[in-house]
Amino acid sequence: MKVCVLGSGSGGNCTYVASETTAILIDAGLSGRATGQRLAEFGASLESIQAICVTHEHSDHTSGLAVLHRGGVVKLYANSGTVEGIEAKAGDKKLQWNIISTGANFQIGDLSIDPFTVPHDAYDPVGFVIRCGETRVGVVTDMGMVTGLIRERLRTCNVLVVESNHDEQMLKAADRPWHLKQRISGRQGHLSNQHAAELLLEIAGPHLKAVFLAHLSSECNSPDLAKRTIEGALMSKGHPHIRVMVAPSDRVSEIWQE
Repeated sequence: MKVCVLGSGSGGNCTYVASETTAILIDAGLSGRATGQRLAEFGASLESIQAICVTHEHSDHTSGLAVLHRGGVVKLYANSGTVEGIEAKAGDKKLQWNIISTGANFQIGDLSIDPFTVPHDAYDPVGFVIRCGETRVGVVTDMGMVTGLIRERLRTCNVLVVESNHDEQMLKAADRPWHLKQRISGRQGHLSNQHAAELLLEIAGPHLKAVFLAHLSSECNSPDLAKRTIEGALMSKGHPHIRVMVAPSDRVSEIWQE
């Protein structure tokens, strides 16, 4: 399998996951042009994408859907709450959806996909675990807190795309309205570096090979700080084998492939 984050952050989120025969995107928060350009950087193309799986309706995860859908050529998958949220904003502009049920497995080509509930301020937000053969990839980019269900679903993954949104001290010191700080740090907001590290320490083991740190705040975090926090935590508990990568907002990430 191959995993690459095309972009992650408030400006747009999109992750590429592919087997030898099936290629999908998790979310489509970049423009169609940017998505195509970034796919081309590592030899993929828009024409190779068979489906888009949507985690929730926020625009930084959905703004490119209509263009990438291409009149139904690329299939769209989301639960009914997410579709309702997207259509409420889109007005008369309806897309063709494959409705999934949170907690129920579905198949796209040779990829087996399990959606699971995450706490975030959206209609019915989910994360995904994508399986092909013995390889499992977990993608969960927006969550205010870690739940027992999230730990359970991610515990056996080989690769993770996980939120590491902010540094708690930088958020407190930021020149932002108090209500926004409360939303970000709340139970339905975004995960801090420290909480991401705690999650990874709870589920890390020989099976976990790589972690992409996603959805970094441009004002309340930095790539070096996020990576240093996570790598330091993993090293302290004897996990030097886990490759830690930061998913940038303005370009493609490193690629994980096996």
